[in-house]
Amino acid sequence: MANFFPRWSNWLPLKLAICSIFIVCGLTAGTWYYVTPKYTKVGYEPIQPVPFPHDVHVSQLGMDCRYCHNFVEVAAHSNLPNTQTCMACHQQVQKDNPKLEPVRTSWKTGQPVEWVQIHRTPDYVFYNHSAHVNRGISCASCHGPVNHMPVVYHAKPHSMAWCLECHRHPENFLRPEDQITNLDWKPEDVNPAEFVAKYGEPKGVTEDWSKKKRLTQQEIGQTLKERWNIQPTENCQSCHR
Repeated sequence: MANFFPRWSNWLPLKLAICSIFIVCGLTAGTWYYVTPKYTKVGYEPIQPVPFPHDVHVSQLGMDCRYCHNFVEVAAHSNLPNTQTCMACHQQVQKDNPKLEPVRTSWKTGQPVEWVQIHRTPDYVFYNHSAHVNRGISCASCHGPVNHMPVVYHAKPHSMAWCLECHRHPENFLRPEDQITNLDWKPEDVNPAEFVAKYGEPKGVTEDWSKKKRLTQQEIGQTLKERWNIQPTENCQSCHR
């Protein structure tokens, strides 16, 4: 009796098994690379040419983020401080500290300090810093508690899903514009009467929020969302241009 199946089909189970192994390995590798902190860079903490302790400068000395990153409110891209910014203080403060030698060399030669970039969006992603910080998104929302970091590290995943979480529910992240660079700000710090006098209340609210003991993040965020007419988009063209 002739074989019902062609001879090449004898190898079909083996071929399917091999293909399945490759598919499983590919899915495992893809998940490991694109989902884990290895890809999102969470925890990435490079060694910088100058050990700049943000916790000392921000928390102890009270320096505002915008003193060094002074483009953040007016440009799509934030900036690293140039040598002139550093030397505005360090011509007098700790001017002989050996750790600052790269800064002094840069000051003399005119060559910039080669800082190691920590936060970087892919080339196919457009992110506008000024659009976010001018509408209630704090530095801490994306960069973590930098004011408590002796060495800055990559604290947030900056993945597409992570960004969309904020775009879908901005009320969970918005804060008053004068608290953007106050990285320790909490909703409990808001005085309800002063907040309502300045921003009002969302539509449909029947309770007088100015008489409440405290406002929640959602109440603050919803108020600011309506006041500033914030309508984050979720389509691909918002970030991929």
